[in-house]
Amino acid sequence: MNNASDPGAETRARLQQHWEASERGDVDAEHAIYAADAILDYPQSGERFRGRSMIQAQRGGHPAERHFTIRRILGGGDLWVSECVITYDGMPTYSVSVMEFTHGLVTHETQYFADPFPASPGRAALAEPIPDRDQHTD
Repeated sequence: MNNASDPGAETRARLQQHWEASERGDVDAEHAIYAADAILDYPQSGERFRGRSMIQAQRGGHPAERHFTIRRILGGGDLWVSECVITYDGMPTYSVSVMEFTHGLVTHETQYFADPFPASPGRAALAEPIPDRDQHTD
């Protein structure tokens, strides 16, 4: 698909490269998508990291073995959302990353994290399983 028929193709490809670099542990390629003065927010913990170097530093010392599975990347213009499963030492955490772009670089990312939980038996008659979802809930 060329950029004329999909104006977001370049950004989608850069996001794919970002997540693939995260999976490989290539910290330079992983953080190339961020502007030098980018902001990263983690709403659940109330933390804000200001600047590409701080974002990279806080991810660099992570003690867990991490793996990234991209579920989907959606967006357009300057706002993009990635849904991922980040597995820490074998335990999955579902993540939604909302990235705001300016001049082709991420200037603000908000990343939300949620652990899996068991489905309610009371909803069993109403629901169906999500295809291709790892069943890590007991």
